Amino acid sequence: MPGLLQRLLTLGAAAFLASCTIVPKPGPDIAPPAAATTAALLGASSMGSVGGLGMDRSDAESAFASFRESCSYAERRDDRSGLTTPEDWQGVCATARNYSGDPRRYFADNFEPVRIGTGEAFATGYFEPEIAGSRTRRAGYEEPVYAMPADLVRCWRDDIPESERTGNPPLSRKLPDGRCIEYYTRAEIDDGALVGRGLEIGWAADPVEIFFLQIQGSGRLITPEGEVIRIGYAGQNGHSYTGIGGVMRERGLLGTGPGQYSGSMQGIMQYIRENPEEGRALMRLNESWVFFRELTGDGPLGSLGVPVRGRSSVAVDPNFVPYGAPVWLDLDRAEADGLWIAQDTGGAIKGANRFDTFWGAGSEARTIAGGMSGRGQALVLLPKSAAARLKDR
Repeated sequence: MPGLLQRLLTLGAAAFLASCTIVPKPGPDIAPPAAATTAALLGASSMGSVGGLGMDRSDAESAFASFRESCSYAERRDDRSGLTTPEDWQGVCATARNYSGDPRRYFADNFEPVRIGTGEAFATGYFEPEIAGSRTRRAGYEEPVYAMPADLVRCWRDDIPESERTGNPPLSRKLPDGRCIEYYTRAEIDDGALVGRGLEIGWAADPVEIFFLQIQGSGRLITPEGEVIRIGYAGQNGHSYTGIGGVMRERGLLGTGPGQYSGSMQGIMQYIRENPEEGRALMRLNESWVFFRELTGDGPLGSLGVPVRGRSSVAVDPNFVPYGAPVWLDLDRAEADGLWIAQDTGGAIKGANRFDTFWGAGSEARTIAGGMSGRGQALVLLPKSAAARLKDR
């Protein structure tokens, strides 16, 4: 959001997502032209057959399971990318529900790969953090985990001219007299703007860990008694996300030279811990604050309202990739190669061929996601009916 990266932000988030824990290495700008706001406008071209991708069966099996979970969304929602219609998904989803054969054959029979724009892809990673937490405030657990406040709504503020009031109103703070103003920033919330309102659904032990959990968009609080409290994205304060890794790079803090830190999530966290005063000020530059809700079920929820699965779910910009669509990645990071399902988005996941791969929970997921920065090629698998329309354009 918004899902897990909105989450994502999408650490993830974000990233966040998003995956905003990663500082992209300098490289060519792969954002679409300003006029190309959707995949349909940017252009999509057919790229042969799914059978020619060399798909691994185990990879296809996990992606197929995630795809079926996405069908209820894809079948009934309009596609912002302009590439598909609900009817395109209804046919392939009906087949998927009753399919019990080799999933590679299913994808080959029902989909065609297309390239969006140049297909030049950039992928980061996000995960579900596990951090020390508590349901109640106690010694050593002083960082609040807030639920959505009732006064955070979408409404037009007086500082926005009538001529600019198009689309959805921004997230704002609604005052008792009915007027709307900007919501509290991260710094203001850190300083106690929401204290005393009963919004705390939990407490974290480490301000750095909860900061990065907000970027990821979901996570697990592990209490001293061993209870696992799963929390997920509920909303955001309406302020723009600022990737602190980018700020650190501009300041010359990231790199391989003497006194510099790795551009991974781990390197950024190391700097903040070793420089607590500067680190706190750095985190406050990201004015975005994420609110949570307690989750039940077997996984964190993505933008589609279905669980995201480690090594199967990927966050995308839905203006360029249809939600629910299979995505084929071929990157310079082999662990991210293969088939993914577009089930999430994030604040930093913008533009064509920008992806954020989800790795699940645990130490391995944290390590992979924290260091993921891959470039290569991406293909989107479209139902054959949608691919046929592209050829007719």
